[in-house]
Amino acid sequence: MGLRFMRFLRQCLTGLFLLSLTLGLLAYAGQTVVSAVSERMAKEPRQPDRRERVFAVRTTLAQEARATPVLTAFGQIQSRRTLELRTQASGIITELSPDFVEGGQVRTGQFLARIDPADAQTARDRARADRMDAEAEQREAARALDLARDELEAARDQYALQERALTRQRDLQSRGVGTTATVEAAELAAAQARQSVLGSRQALALAEARIDQAATDLARADLLLSEAERRLAETRITAGFSGTLSDVSVVAGRLVSANEQLAQLVDATSLEVAFRVSTPQYARLLDDKGALIPAPVRVSLDVFGLELTATGRISRDSAAVGEGRTGRLIFATLDNAPAMKPGDFVTLRIDEPPLDRVITLPASALGADGAVLVLAADDRLEARAVTLLRRQGNDILVRAPGLAGREVVNQRTPVLGPGIKVRRLSPGAAMQEGDEGTAKPANLVELSPDRRARLVSFVQSSNDMPAAVKERLLAQLDKPRVPAGMVERLERKIGG
Repeated sequence: MGLRFMRFLRQCLTGLFLLSLTLGLLAYAGQTVVSAVSERMAKEPRQPDRRERVFAVRTTLAQEARATPVLTAFGQIQSRRTLELRTQASGIITELSPDFVEGGQVRTGQFLARIDPADAQTARDRARADRMDAEAEQREAARALDLARDELEAARDQYALQERALTRQRDLQSRGVGTTATVEAAELAAAQARQSVLGSRQALALAEARIDQAATDLARADLLLSEAERRLAETRITAGFSGTLSDVSVVAGRLVSANEQLAQLVDATSLEVAFRVSTPQYARLLDDKGALIPAPVRVSLDVFGLELTATGRISRDSAAVGEGRTGRLIFATLDNAPAMKPGDFVTLRIDEPPLDRVITLPASALGADGAVLVLAADDRLEARAVTLLRRQGNDILVRAPGLAGREVVNQRTPVLGPGIKVRRLSPGAAMQEGDEGTAKPANLVELSPDRRARLVSFVQSSNDMPAAVKERLLAQLDKPRVPAGMVERLERKIGG
């Protein structure tokens, strides 16, 4: 019993010790938590250090200068001299010139085609025979006129003789020698002679009228012969001027009707370009008197990576706008464009009248509110309203008082605005951030021998390229490095 009691007592004391130790640890933990909370709440809140965000921008120094705006437009090449070759006579095509083909080069007055001239030749010969008859009638009328004049002269002489005889008989009667019957016979003979003169005069008038009629018949015969010869000449088709044939639609042996179009003759050396501009753009091409100025134009045609260029001047504008159209249609005469053909779609750049005191800025510098951001003295941005004068590709021409000499932000972004602090990027940093494309030359690539030979073979065998374009392309392909854009276009053309 004593041993059990002692064991029980030892276990009780051990349990009380563990209980008191647990309670002490809980009390210590509670005191630690309370003291930590009290200390946390007793401390003042500490604000973290905040720094203002600074944005990096590229800027352009605004400088006023005299600038010549360039108007960009698109137009189509056309020939100022185009002739429709039409038949004036109907019939069968019996003869064709070897040059009467699509793209044939012909000279002024060159023979092109002939329509069967048999009927026209017969009509011409008949008209010649009629003219010969008219000439013979005219000669016969002339001879008849001479005879009528001679007969009138003879009748007048006879009348004079009869008058003298009558006078003599009357004189004899007055002296008592002649008789009354003799005088009356003389008077009757004189009257008959006078009647003969009247008849001769009437015959002369008829002969003169016959002369006039013969002249009229001869003139009519000349007209008929001239018309027959013209009809015969119309069976022979010739070139009105030197040029190139287009839209040829005739073969030998074909039956054609009158006024049927056989081809078109185009003068490829007399070219002009027609282009349409808006009404405000058209107004900028007028002088103080409202007349269209002969502004110089530069025409360019992009062909397989090569740019064909030509120059010219504005010559005229259309009289009317046209149904369903807007703007103005303007024509510019080209000086010399040997590689361009009618129908080419080209780009035009027209020099407008110069503008004074304008500032050239990147187009991205102008915001939707019509203002640009400029740097203040503390490198903070401020907005400055400007007047937009022109857009020139990626640039703009503006005018604003007090803007000259200020640093203008090149590109407006949503995070930039008045009061924002910025830092200017150096030219080197600007290049690293994306301006390399504006500073580097055109992208050039090196070609393998097989790839180069394939492109050269395609250019040499192409029938659609002008000779000048082929020479330029082959010269480019002969260089160690060639433009990547040209290679891409050629390979796209050949299906590569």
